[in-house]
Amino acid sequence: MRLPTPKTIGPTPFESVLYHRRSERTFGKQELSTEQISQLLWACQGITENTWRFRTAPSSGATYPLEVYVCKKDGVYHYLPESHSLEQTKKVDVRPALVRASLGQAFVGEAPAVFVIAADFDRTREKYGNRAERYVPMEAGHAAQNLLLQAVALGLVGCPVGAFWDDALVRSLELPFQHEPLYMIPIGFAK
Repeated sequence: MRLPTPKTIGPTPFESVLYHRRSERTFGKQELSTEQISQLLWACQGITENTWRFRTAPSSGATYPLEVYVCKKDGVYHYLPESHSLEQTKKVDVRPALVRASLGQAFVGEAPAVFVIAADFDRTREKYGNRAERYVPMEAGHAAQNLLLQAVALGLVGCPVGAFWDDALVRSLELPFQHEPLYMIPIGFAK
């Protein structure tokens, strides 16, 4: 599914976005629009330059190990930055399973969209060896912050979640064996 073209200019000053960024754990019922999901994914891992294929978040050696998934009521989607599109990988609502995987944090299942950032460490290991153990989590942090700041700019709220059982999350999303989950980020409208 092709996503709408992301915007590169918004009405909210960047300093205001920084000032208002907070971790929010209560969400309204309203679903996110395709345009909002498109903008959030682009902010997280979108292509910003067509010749070198640079992305919105820095990547050590441009190895781009991150993979982003979106979990909604109608299923799980994998983001494809090269085409700014989504491929559906599951047609079931996995958010209840994400609550269990996140040690029972109920707010995870209340968000209309849960973004999961995973990584293929081997992409970075090929170039940097064991330094990948440092570089990849740093990159995930950059991407997560971009996602959270974009949420604020769109009038949305979110909360980064690091407390989860990796194996339960992998099973719930049926991730490829090389995609190691690093973050869950529920995003939605404030309640």
